[in-house]
Amino acid sequence: MIAAALSASGPQRGRRTLLRSALGVLLTGPALLAGCAAGGPAPPSAVLPPDSVQGAGDPTRAAILNTAYAFNTPSALAGRPDEAARAAANYEYLAVEIPSGPRWIGLSPLAGLELRRGLAELRGAIGIAPNAPPQAVVDALYAAFRALRGGDPAAARAALNPPLFEPGGEATLARLAQLPPMPRVGFAASLTEREMNRQDRGPRLGPPFF
Repeated sequence: MIAAALSASGPQRGRRTLLRSALGVLLTGPALLAGCAAGGPAPPSAVLPPDSVQGAGDPTRAAILNTAYAFNTPSALAGRPDEAARAAANYEYLAVEIPSGPRWIGLSPLAGLELRRGLAELRGAIGIAPNAPPQAVVDALYAAFRALRGGDPAAARAALNPPLFEPGGEATLARLAQLPPMPRVGFAASLTEREMNRQDRGPRLGPPFF
């Protein structure tokens, strides 16, 4: 499947590049996992706040759907720093939950690997410190989301200050309002959604995406 995608021509060049990179990650993934099993540091963890989903919905599934839509629909986030903050927080969470959460063992390993690779692109666009703990980032972005929804931009700025957000609150809000194209983030988010849907349909309908 990947070979065919890589040999295609036309406007799919960007996607071919991502698929080629994904194949490289897949081939090195077992070595990375072996390193973790050999006694490396425990992977980071994060949880979503109770208000990340309405009612009795599944927070992780909601985060997958939110990021797949938001980061592949530019108009959904343009001029909407509140929605961008929520989508970024959800992506941060997924980048640690999908690779290690036991619920998602049936997903292709590419989903988790690509989420982690896209995290650098997302953090760079927003100005999140590269070494920032995922949970602290999730909490701060959701605090900004709530403040903006409540009409309190000052509280939103206060939630996005250094050292987690290197540009400072005001500049970070400006970045959230005008996020640049992030093809790796969009690819990883849509791949995770496809893999979730495939897992929902059951294993008889085909192997994981590779």
